[in-house]
Amino acid sequence: MKISIVTVVFNGVEFIEDCILSLVAQDHLTVEYILIDGGSTDGTIEVINRYLKYISYFSSEKDRGLYDGLNKGVAIATGEVLGILHADDCFADRGVLSAVANCFKVNHCEAVYGHLNFIQRHFPAKLKRKWISKAYNRKDLQYGWMPAHPALFLKKELFLSLGGYALDFGTSADYELILRYFYRNRIHAVFIDRVLVNMRLGGLSNGSFRKRGSAAIYDFKALSTHEIPYPFLVLILKKLRKVRQFF
Repeated sequence: MKISIVTVVFNGVEFIEDCILSLVAQDHLTVEYILIDGGSTDGTIEVINRYLKYISYFSSEKDRGLYDGLNKGVAIATGEVLGILHADDCFADRGVLSAVANCFKVNHCEAVYGHLNFIQRHFPAKLKRKWISKAYNRKDLQYGWMPAHPALFLKKELFLSLGGYALDFGTSADYELILRYFYRNRIHAVFIDRVLVNMRLGGLSNGSFRKRGSAAIYDFKALSTHEIPYPFLVLILKKLRKVRQFF
């Protein structure tokens, strides 16, 4: 099974090498790596150039941000399965993609998702909290649950039939896509009881108070768009679920 991994980066020289190396280390044999750069000027491109032999497709041009870049990568991808590896993140171990591919084959499903570790930004060996997932139940989405987007793998055909990331949802474009796929269209998703990705804290929507406020507004828009009952309550429950990640 061919898996396409998309990484989008802009001025990410600090961690892009770790990201690439975690992909290179995977023991799954059929991997397509697509790297979309948004026009970096900090040395990111120079780092990427050292690993071009491992990259199936690379482009560097200005874009409209992370989700625009992801849409570009998805459009180029030729794999049966798609995964996202953010430029600050790494796969949890070298067997992640093999485990994901096997799960797709055994279950004949449309999506596979697992656990996510949050690690300290500059000390990756230090675990800060865990996003522990569980078997998918559609009603859970009404109570603030969602799979961790970086630990979610999807069939390419879903993007073709249900659409990609909607840019008008800002930093919640991933949440809107999950609601569209899991809640509105009831895709067949399977949980794998395994940590798939280590995510550095300090990303697009988990930083300052202003960023969190903006993310909440976009979350509300996504919930309302897909007619989730009591969206204000869902937002509160979604935040409360994060408390469990510290224990």
